[in-house]
Amino acid sequence: MNSVLLINGLLGGIVFGMVYALIGASLNVLCGVLRIINFAHGEFIIAGGFFAYVMLTFLGLNPLYTLPVAAAAFFVAGYGLYYLLIPRLARSDEPETSSFLLMFGVSLMLVSSMIWIFEADVRPVNFSFDPINLVLFTVEDAYGPGRDGRVIVPTARLVALAINAAIIIAMTWFLYRTLPGKAMRAAIMNREAVQIVGIDIHRLSAWAFGLAAALAGVTGVVMTLVVPSIDPNGGADFTLIGFIVIVLGGLGHPVGALAAGVLFGLVEQMSNVLLPQAAAQMLGFMILVAVIFFKPAGLFGLERSR
Repeated sequence: MNSVLLINGLLGGIVFGMVYALIGASLNVLCGVLRIINFAHGEFIIAGGFFAYVMLTFLGLNPLYTLPVAAAAFFVAGYGLYYLLIPRLARSDEPETSSFLLMFGVSLMLVSSMIWIFEADVRPVNFSFDPINLVLFTVEDAYGPGRDGRVIVPTARLVALAINAAIIIAMTWFLYRTLPGKAMRAAIMNREAVQIVGIDIHRLSAWAFGLAAALAGVTGVVMTLVVPSIDPNGGADFTLIGFIVIVLGGLGHPVGALAAGVLFGLVEQMSNVLLPQAAAQMLGFMILVAVIFFKPAGLFGLERSR
């Protein structure tokens, strides 16, 4: 195994890990504040990818320039969807089961809508960067004495890495330095106590739903830089990744989800380099099972007394 492949696997793990971190952190805020399982989160990400496709293909606009528009549009959609669907769950005899079925139904509706509009074909999203690839550095004797190897990274992936890092920093600042962010963290820790001090939990929950939807839409746009194609049926994979990251990082710990996303991305990409494909796919889930067995609260979560 030469060092160039290892370094490329490490860089790929960081790039994918930052995307997974954003997926997990946004889903963590949503599940923590609302106490519902959002099976439609991955479909919001796919919808963000189709937003990039429409901007580039039909309007000729670079989707990266319209990221604020995507964030605002998805925030409004999530905010409105909360008031349309979620408050009615409180009148259910089994709100947890009802939320499970409700969000699963929303997921199926979004998939059907995207297939109806864009058909079932995988749509390419081709960003043009100059240069297409960047040579980061040269590894001496990578392929033997006197034979050097170059570590080459697509420019689009470096751009995605920079955007994800900026979004994660902004999200961390929002959660820990602003009053709405602190209120969301407080609701994750103790939903009843937040209501006692006079915070409107429904309005806060709507903001959390809108924030999660906005982050999902932006993630979908940025994802097209890493994987330049969109599959309308691919939302379930992103939802699964989000829940894996939540379990690893700990429910109610958004920063833990960020770290867990990077960890899962590194494990996934490095195992693809070092192990056979079947074993590589299994390793990440083995780590997940091990965490559930030995630290159910997650790697960064705290055990709660019952």
